[in-house]
Amino acid sequence: MAETKAIVSSLKKGIEEFDTDVSREEVGEIVEVKDGIVVIEGLKNVQSQEMLAFPGGVAGLALNLEAETVGAIVLGDYTGLKEGDVVRRTGKIMSIPVGEAMVGRVINALGQSIDGAGEIETMEESPIEKIAPGVITREPVGVPLQTGIKAIDALIPIGRGQRELILGDRQTGKTTIAVDTIINQKGQDVICVYVAIGQKESKVARTVNMLKDRGAMDYTTVVLASASDPAPMLYLAPYAGVTLAEYFAAKGKDVLVVYDDLTKHAWAYREMSLLLRRPPGREAYPGDVFYLHSRLLERAANLNDNFGGGSITALPIIETQAGDISAYVPTNVISITDGQIFLETNLFNKGTRPAVNVGLSVSRVGGAAQIKPMKKVAGSMKLDLAQFRELEAFAQFSSDLDADTRKRIERGRRITEMLKQPQYSPLPVEQQVLAIFAVSNGYFDDMKVEDIKKAEADYVKFIEGTRPALVEKIRQGEWADEMVEELKQASQEYINKQKKSD
Repeated sequence: MAETKAIVSSLKKGIEEFDTDVSREEVGEIVEVKDGIVVIEGLKNVQSQEMLAFPGGVAGLALNLEAETVGAIVLGDYTGLKEGDVVRRTGKIMSIPVGEAMVGRVINALGQSIDGAGEIETMEESPIEKIAPGVITREPVGVPLQTGIKAIDALIPIGRGQRELILGDRQTGKTTIAVDTIINQKGQDVICVYVAIGQKESKVARTVNMLKDRGAMDYTTVVLASASDPAPMLYLAPYAGVTLAEYFAAKGKDVLVVYDDLTKHAWAYREMSLLLRRPPGREAYPGDVFYLHSRLLERAANLNDNFGGGSITALPIIETQAGDISAYVPTNVISITDGQIFLETNLFNKGTRPAVNVGLSVSRVGGAAQIKPMKKVAGSMKLDLAQFRELEAFAQFSSDLDADTRKRIERGRRITEMLKQPQYSPLPVEQQVLAIFAVSNGYFDDMKVEDIKKAEADYVKFIEGTRPALVEKIRQGEWADEMVEELKQASQEYINKQKKSD
């Protein structure tokens, strides 16, 4: 009897607690798995770029929406997936976490911590694909982003909100220029995002340690999709990087994003597209490989005050083959960006570091991205360098040169030597201005070429010691005739002092 009462009581309780709500969810079934790509049947209403849930907690992203099937990429380990597994829609467009907590961390393309320093606590999320800011939201580029590299800040200046391509063959110093620029942002109130695509983890670890040693990780986030990661992670990494940058730009901050490099990004997209059976075009790239990079780089902008007032400066890197800048992907990215810095293997092998080919490099923003003192001193140097390149080629065929030609060639050699700079040692803009002023105005003409580097360091130290107020004015962007006269006087004092010591 007691047992019957217990059963009745249990039934009553079950009836009372019974939930009549019915939930529906759309599910599909895997029909094919291959190299990080899955083909799914049954997800009739799935959206493009929608997140999918696979068994075992693995996420995916819907890309190909066809009549009967959906082609998706797997964001993680796909080896545990098999034909017949159930796939669920999430209803969420692909997003990553964003927030201040990301600064100083190393994350993967999904915004997850991979630096061993614990989970990143952030409440906000942002979709990785967004429409780029329109014309009305933008301001013209007018504030310099100092790289600390004399050859670039003087001849190919970069402004905040600009997209400047760095391209060259393997081992010509492309990453070095980008990393130097990140180091030089210390104290400039610029947030940096370094996106490493398809690189060796050991190389990225060295870069991160070097940034830590110089205090640059305090304002830098590293997004890593390494060479051992599947192609979908390499494809997502740059979009994750710019999504994080947009979070800070919307808050009025200036952000620098480095994509190292977009060649490997295009390779990963080509691999995915071929596996998804999209029609191949030139060099087996899919037809939308231009759109792949244009929708990424167009998100770099200098926003006006009504839209946050921040800026995103993009430094995409492209690897060329045998210096061929007319190949498919390089020409695509050149046409999207606001200029390019071309690094040449021959110059690198001759010891010119950074190996910038000034003839093939250009900044389409130009003097608008320079402070006034740099604009004034670099103008004459550009002319001297152009004449030197022309005369140097001519001088190879003739030993009998007139005095004026010989003087121009010697001046050009000293300018070239002065522009050389060791890696990871960016210079403040005022020191660059002083060095360029001295060499352009002939104060180093009587010195041996091999003594230029030491003379430059001594000269800058002398001016900073004897004319600190003048140096501060240059740093603030002031330039006037009386300042030029004072600088000429100080330079002559330095030369006289050198002659006495000799």
